[in-house]
Amino acid sequence: MSNLFPKSANKLPLQILVYLFFVGGLATAGITYYATNSYANVGYAPVQPVPFSHALHAGQLGLDCRYCHSNVEKSGHANVPTAQTCMNCHNQIKVDSPLLAPVRDSYASGDPVPWIKIHQAPDYVYFNHSVHVARGVSCVSCHGAINQMDVVHQDKSLTMSFCLDCHRAPEKFIRDPKLVTNLDWKHPEGESAQVEQGKKFVHDWNVKPPQSCSGCHR
Repeated sequence: MSNLFPKSANKLPLQILVYLFFVGGLATAGITYYATNSYANVGYAPVQPVPFSHALHAGQLGLDCRYCHSNVEKSGHANVPTAQTCMNCHNQIKVDSPLLAPVRDSYASGDPVPWIKIHQAPDYVYFNHSVHVARGVSCVSCHGAINQMDVVHQDKSLTMSFCLDCHRAPEKFIRDPKLVTNLDWKHPEGESAQVEQGKKFVHDWNVKPPQSCSGCHR
């Protein structure tokens, strides 16, 4: 009587084990990269061409975020300040500081200071900065306590789940737009009062953050 299975079937258990090992390794690598800080970039703090301290400028000196990031309420993207903006002050303060040489060179040549971008949404994600700011989502909600950072780092994961947490319960985060750049502000009556006030804003402004795929992946 001939064999029911061909001889090649003897290798099948080994092939299955190799396949499972490969798939398991691939899944582990994917989870390690996409579900950890290696992908989310939390804590990412590159060395910038000029050591600009937000703790000094926004915190100690109290500069409004919109002085440097002047288009955050109007543009889909938050603009980086030009050398002209910096020189409005630094043509009188620390005029000869070697640390500010890239700013002075940029001002003289017209070439931008080569700042390194920290917060970067993937190309397949649609995000409009002005829509969020105009509807009372504070800088601190996505960027953390920038006014306490000597060196800016990415404080939040900015992952899809991070965004959906806000889109599903915007009342927890929305505040009076006048308080958007007050990074130290918290509702004086606590979290429950914040939620109640947030619900009123959501109703009055007809805020309906998209939760479908097409809302952010266009």
